[in-house]
Amino acid sequence: MSKFLVAGIVQIETIVKVDTIPIDYEPVRSRPNTIFTNVGGDAYNTSLALTWLGNSTDFMSLIGESESKEFLNPKDREVTIYTDYVLPRLSATPTAVILYDESRKQQIFEDIKNVRDVDYDMEFIEDRVSKADMVVLSNANFCRPFIQKAKEMNKAIAVNIREYKEGNIIYNRDFLEAADIIYISDDNLVVEPFEFVRNVADTFDPEIIILGQGEKGVILFSKKMNILAHYHAVRTNEVVNTVGAGNALFSCFLHYYNKEGNPVTAIKNALLFASYKIGFVGTSNGFMTEEQIAQWRSFIWK
Repeated sequence: MSKFLVAGIVQIETIVKVDTIPIDYEPVRSRPNTIFTNVGGDAYNTSLALTWLGNSTDFMSLIGESESKEFLNPKDREVTIYTDYVLPRLSATPTAVILYDESRKQQIFEDIKNVRDVDYDMEFIEDRVSKADMVVLSNANFCRPFIQKAKEMNKAIAVNIREYKEGNIIYNRDFLEAADIIYISDDNLVVEPFEFVRNVADTFDPEIIILGQGEKGVILFSKKMNILAHYHAVRTNEVVNTVGAGNALFSCFLHYYNKEGNPVTAIKNALLFASYKIGFVGTSNGFMTEEQIAQWRSFIWK
């Protein structure tokens, strides 16, 4: 079992299945089993997946100041997230509405409330960072102080870059320069994917880069093993909804990489984990066990 500290966003998500994106106008559209509301957010999903896979996880985030933490642990879920480090300091908990269609297109509407303007209470961070094997950060403003503390204690840092855009490079620079492991989605790339990964590797010198490419799979860069390679997506489940697949892949990779130290094994396991996840609605539902991953690995990669 590994010990992770995960800091970043938690949000209330409403996921809506539509016929096509962009959607055609209708005053009212009534369809059964097309709207699903649950807890999500990149750091929340990462904490949940890491805990599911048997790790000890400190989850650090911000929610609305008048809200109870009970919604973070629904009664029907097998895994419980430790919430002592989730602080009620925002005007309200961030929310999102996510539209998706049959062709895997998504359109996301986010309201992160005042999360950019609120700081996290760092008084107990030193103790939790000191006990962590790895510090996993979203690129939210309140996560920046974690970078220096993790560096001072020589802890490995993994960063999930939410909505990477070339114009946001200044905003993300602190995270990219500090990260040992970087996960980025290819949603907004304006250059060829391999060229992009090489540029990030040359500029920021991380140990690992994972470029998520949706149904195409991933590109993996490993400095230590001199790898820059594409890995195809695999299929273990019928595709229901791809929301949250990237977070699932990132989490599973961190679990196995921290456990075994082999990025190739870790990315193959992560592709399996994500492929099963997209057979479920909800960003925090549908996780494989280690036993299931091992079974599928022997079936697909003999």
